[in-house]
Amino acid sequence: MPQADFIRVQKYLSGVDYPAGKDELLDHAKKQGADQEAIEALNRLPDKTYDGPNAVSQAVAKT
Repeated sequence: MPQADFIRVQKYLSGVDYPAGKDELLDHAKKQGADQEAIEALNRLPDKTYDGPNAVSQAVAKT
């Protein structure tokens, strides 16, 4: 995923309470009006708990 797209994903995750699971991240992003690309990127994440934005960033980079 290009960095600009990752920045977009982070925008939709602004205000999420960590630690958060994949489903929580998806729900929060959808409530924030996330576009389809951001939703797809979050859907590709492993189903686990993330302790902060850096953990999400690393996971997105690996997918």
